[in-house]
Amino acid sequence: MKQAFLSLGSNLGNRSEFLKIAIRKLKNTIGIEVLKESEPLNTVALEVTDQPDFLNQIIKIETSFSPEELLQVTLRIEKEMGRVRVQDKGPREIDIDILTYDILTMHTKGLHLPHHSLYTRPFIREILESIGETSLYEHFTGGEYEKRA
Repeated sequence: MKQAFLSLGSNLGNRSEFLKIAIRKLKNTIGIEVLKESEPLNTVALEVTDQPDFLNQIIKIETSFSPEELLQVTLRIEKEMGRVRVQDKGPREIDIDILTYDILTMHTKGLHLPHHSLYTRPFIREILESIGETSLYEHFTGGEYEKRA
């Protein structure tokens, strides 16, 4: 089993309920065990700013899935919950990003590990600190917040 951190976000409809549903779907997926959940955090939209605020949450999981298989699981859950990708970084019912998968670094067409938001979104560090997972952040960033694209 490998450990991974997932970032969940919602800025449409009942944001809190969408996060709960997504986590429940992940918990009900054979091959995924949710180990830790942060409290949701309200954040402003950072890249496309003309949209509602997000409610964000991070979960720590153990999984038997490969990174690519885990990505397919997250995309399936997003689709089941009504996500339609109309505008890049636009409003969405649910967004599930794989922040890290073990200590793997990889860059493929559909998957970048660690996820760029680990470096570019300050609230990620805040949430990780709130669940006592700063060592993960330190491992990938060397303890420095970096502005990367």
